[in-house]
Amino acid sequence: MILIGIGSNLPAPPAETRLRTAMTALDAVSAAGVRVDRHSGWYLSEPVPVSDQPWFVNGVAIVASDLAPAALLERLLSLEADFGRHRDSRNTARTLDLDLLDYEGLLCDTTTLVLPHPRLHQRRFVLEPLREIAPEWRHPQLRLTAAELLARLPPGQPVRRIGG
Repeated sequence: MILIGIGSNLPAPPAETRLRTAMTALDAVSAAGVRVDRHSGWYLSEPVPVSDQPWFVNGVAIVASDLAPAALLERLLSLEADFGRHRDSRNTARTLDLDLLDYEGLLCDTTTLVLPHPRLHQRRFVLEPLREIAPEWRHPQLRLTAAELLARLPPGQPVRRIGG
């Protein structure tokens, strides 16, 4: 199973909302030759770490691709740039965030690619939609499901489902 996370807390023109940006990004992933097999509903979440930025719209998709993990990540980063994303500093507001969360359980830790995503197990905004679409999935290192990982999270990180 290949999992990607989708997030937006600034609309990317011509989209007028974060939700429309996230939905358009999902279409763009598909148009870029990465088959979207299933995707979660959309969730509204507080920025992590907490800041005065707008809240994010987040979702998770199960995809299929013939691309190797590093090439898939490059494709995702290219799509972010197409949506006006600038990666000059961490934890800033962004039009689009596409994260490669898991690639068929592969463990990888290089300067350009870390799998599974290193903070996946700490992020309610990833685990809630992941539990929705892949309740049987297990973290490749921790061997816990999304539901089990959610149960281990400390209070905080408000997330609510907004549709779709």
